[in-house]
Amino acid sequence: MLKCIAIDDEPLALRQISAYIAKIPYLELAATFNNAIEAQQRLASERVDLIFVDINMPDLNGVDFVRALTDRPMVVFTTAYSEYAIDGFKLDAVDYLLKPFSFADFSRAAAKANSLYELRQGRLPAQPDSDSEATPKDREYISVKADYKVSLVRIADIVYIESEGEYVRMHLCDGSTITTL
Repeated sequence: MLKCIAIDDEPLALRQISAYIAKIPYLELAATFNNAIEAQQRLASERVDLIFVDINMPDLNGVDFVRALTDRPMVVFTTAYSEYAIDGFKLDAVDYLLKPFSFADFSRAAAKANSLYELRQGRLPAQPDSDSEATPKDREYISVKADYKVSLVRIADIVYIESEGEYVRMHLCDGSTITTL
């Protein structure tokens, strides 16, 4: 179960996020905040696994709030401003949801966070059609940021890696490629 908080200065947005969290069985809403300063005070005394945070807020914006955290939980930015996306991903955000977002989009972001959490805990995320027990090499994944999203790539699926200056291109066994900085 992922313990999470939501931070947004808009009451309607905060209610929507809270309602979405309530629909996802592996999320537990610890608290909601209408400003980042109150959330910062709470995080000084209580650890959470995931933060859903708006960016454009009075007093302290979401990017500066996340940047200031020393023991940073996973973060999903929920905002109406696409121009902060690069800043968000530079802070290792799990996802960046543009308002208004659907429950399906929110659910996908939560699933990414849950998969990342399970990988960090040493557990393999649930795989469909998994009849046999996974071999140790099948449990090894890497997280790759490309195309404004984070993907989990199974190491066994990488055929070869090619360097292109500042970029790396991974060639996968299904014929696809992933290019990342």
